Amino acid sequence: MTLPLSHFISLEGGEAVGKSTQIERLAKRLTDLGQKVLVTREPGGTPLGESIRHLLKHAPEGRGMTPETELLLFLASRAELVRKVIVPALDQGTWVLCDRFLDSTTVYQGAGRKLPTEVVERVNAFAVGTHLPGLTLVLDLEPKEAHRRQTRRALPPGVGTFDRMEAEPTDFFERVRQGYHDLAKAHPQRIKIVSAAGNIDETAMAVWREVAKAFLI
Repeated sequence: MTLPLSHFISLEGGEAVGKSTQIERLAKRLTDLGQKVLVTREPGGTPLGESIRHLLKHAPEGRGMTPETELLLFLASRAELVRKVIVPALDQGTWVLCDRFLDSTTVYQGAGRKLPTEVVERVNAFAVGTHLPGLTLVLDLEPKEAHRRQTRRALPPGVGTFDRMEAEPTDFFERVRQGYHDLAKAHPQRIKIVSAAGNIDETAMAVWREVAKAFLI
């Protein structure tokens, strides 16, 4: 017997691929169909998680942290989010849309930081338990194009800069992109690659096609 998919969708991808925009579009489309929808993000989504997010992305204290420390901070935020936000929402019949989830750790800290895959998988499993997304959509974009988009949207000098993750070199994001493609091959039922090379509307339609297909909407 095939079990119904959990109404839990994660959106993944490198920097500046449009995850936040597409998750808002998807949430609106589901809401317009009469569904209850919760949008959350990683790291973050809880008061503790948001503090960890600031440490990981912006705080000067986070500069130069070891890959192992980075991994464990992401997992601490995730463990809190799963148990205090995601599981209660799913139990109430709410769709959960998450901007990044465990696959980000697999590719950023595994493929990107080159931590041992078996270690990353083991601690990821401890953080999330059995609570995997029913569908994961990877917004795929060539890293050089992503960097061009990132540069165009950057704040003016003196107002803001790239965060700690965004500032990684191109070869890091090449490894991240390949890591997502490897995951999609390893988990083809859950993880789908969606091109983000087109405009916002084109990407939104591609996202919706995968959602409609997976959940028979």
